[in-house]
Amino acid sequence: MNRFTIPVAALCLVAPVFADDSADAIQALQSVGEYSKGTADARAAVQILKQGGAANLVPVLKAFNGSSLLSTNWLRSTFEAIADAEQKSGRALPKGDLVAFVKDTSESPSARRLAFEWLLKRSPQLEDELIPGMLLDPSPDFRRDAVNRLIDQASAAKGAAAVELYTKAMTGAVHEDHVKKIATALKDAGQEVDIQRHFGFLAAWKIIGPFDNRDQKGFPVAYPPEVNLDLSGEYDGQLGKVKWEAISTDDDYGVLDIGKQVENYKGSLMYTTTTWQSEKDQAVEIRLGTPNAWKLWVNGELIFEREEYHRGTRLDQYKVPVSLTAGPNTILVKICQNEQEQDWAQDYKFQLRVCDRTGAAVLPVTKSAANSTPRKEIR
Repeated sequence: MNRFTIPVAALCLVAPVFADDSADAIQALQSVGEYSKGTADARAAVQILKQGGAANLVPVLKAFNGSSLLSTNWLRSTFEAIADAEQKSGRALPKGDLVAFVKDTSESPSARRLAFEWLLKRSPQLEDELIPGMLLDPSPDFRRDAVNRLIDQASAAKGAAAVELYTKAMTGAVHEDHVKKIATALKDAGQEVDIQRHFGFLAAWKIIGPFDNRDQKGFPVAYPPEVNLDLSGEYDGQLGKVKWEAISTDDDYGVLDIGKQVENYKGSLMYTTTTWQSEKDQAVEIRLGTPNAWKLWVNGELIFEREEYHRGTRLDQYKVPVSLTAGPNTILVKICQNEQEQDWAQDYKFQLRVCDRTGAAVLPVTKSAANSTPRKEIR
């Protein structure tokens, strides 16, 4: 018989709670699915885990790794129910175990953050102990806290001491507001700051077009550049023959403004491509911002697409996990403009960067290193 079908009212008779009971209960929480699948078992599992007390806190946190968003919500509420019950009963939480969990960067960032916030309720001094060492943490939230502390210290310092603190803060900064604030302070102090490189924006591209997108019909059409990426090719475009041309941007945030740098062709689409040299096989994120419809290919494989026009744009609007191979990787982007005439519908642009899951830039290898690596031929 399934242990989780017993009535909740009868759970008080189940004592003691053994390790296998807790493991099965956690498995029940991880098995919750859509449309209320497994929720009855999950409710019973929560009661079993609460009965087991503080000993179940770290196992629940560890279960965040690999769990679905729905299951994670159950795990989060279960951790909070256990911790709250323990504190109301006057029992201490396992501080040492929770601190060790927070420090373990292989664990789920959201689980580590949850443990950290509960620790601070009883031991607020832990913030001063833990946060300074999290400047390069894989959790963006912990990095943000560490950068905030350095910015505050730098704001209170002067001269070389302030520059040193701001420079240190920049090494961990992954949020736009932080980078802007630090860059402004460093530039005011006479320091050079390369925001484009800091974020990992791709600035140099080849572009071809326009191709026809009147009545928004071009998005599903496979024009020659997405069938065969031939940088020497010449094709029939919307207004005549088109061929690949070099284009680049010096915008701090990598914005390639097709409308201003080329022309705002209405009812059109363009292709842009570049090569990103990776030092190894690695998992990264390609983050893109654009108000236009778009498609993204990496090494000839369609990775993501979004057919939506003029919904606004922002930094890291889209985050696409990508696996890069050692050596050159070809990135191809299709950007589509419609025929709307309103002032707010005139943007024809995009920005794209390569980073890790925290938002820290992953940079291509240098040209000298790339020259020593066999290159894949691009026709």
